[in-house]
Amino acid sequence: MKKSIIYILLLAFAGFAFKSDKPAYVLYDQQGKTVKYEKMIKDLAQADIVFFGELHTDPIAHWMEYEITVDLYKVKKQDLIIGAEMFETDNQLLIDEYLAGFYPDKKFEAEAKLWGNYKTDYKPVMEFAKDSGLRFIATNIPRRYASVVHKKGFEGLDELSDEAKALIGPDLVELYDPEVACYANMMNMMGMGAHVNENFPKAQAAKDATMAHFILENWSEGKLLFHFDGAYHSDNFEGILWWINKLRPGLNIKTISTVYQKDVEKLDEENIGRANYIFAIPETMTQTNR
Repeated sequence: MKKSIIYILLLAFAGFAFKSDKPAYVLYDQQGKTVKYEKMIKDLAQADIVFFGELHTDPIAHWMEYEITVDLYKVKKQDLIIGAEMFETDNQLLIDEYLAGFYPDKKFEAEAKLWGNYKTDYKPVMEFAKDSGLRFIATNIPRRYASVVHKKGFEGLDELSDEAKALIGPDLVELYDPEVACYANMMNMMGMGAHVNENFPKAQAAKDATMAHFILENWSEGKLLFHFDGAYHSDNFEGILWWINKLRPGLNIKTISTVYQKDVEKLDEENIGRANYIFAIPETMTQTNR
């Protein structure tokens, strides 16, 4: 009898300890069930392309991008390729030269177009790629060309040189579909008083199409390309994934998303199905500077 009482008390204490804990994140699968990090890594290592949909100023997302990179490298070695939205395609030569050791980090950082949080949030992965001899691919459309689309629509791209067009996804105009949910939702914002026009989703599509193009240009059979992007570019298996599935259907693609929740002990209904794996992070998490 005493042993039973002690056992019940221990269970109660364990439950209280869990409830009073302050986890920095809880990892869920697509169905909203908790999943172990190690199981996720085994699954991701079998993929052709993995997308990490981050919240750009969230430190947990950036930490996990680094940790997953390291753990995928343990499995894939030189068959791992890194790609990122945060680097524009006209910076590829600079990245290649830096990774090859042509010049020190200070010179690279002075000349490359880098986000304000590069040193804290993306440099650790860049340095890991450099030390490990991995390729790092700049996938995003140069922002000046995305701005052209935003102002003039796809017609504005006709004014660009062939050299400029080579830095943009070539299938953009032909394949763009305004009915895809992630683009249609942007148009719906117009009816809610948001300051957007019909070119706003086209500019988003220009980014997605360009990233899809350069991901496929740099991926080959047997390789795993691990890509960092804002969650909106890969959530709900749309955005970049929609373009990849149009351009090269049948690839084994896995997605990760990051979401903020008031309570992370259960995945909110609206976040179930968002990605293959979801990091639920407390909404009070501190932010990095972008």
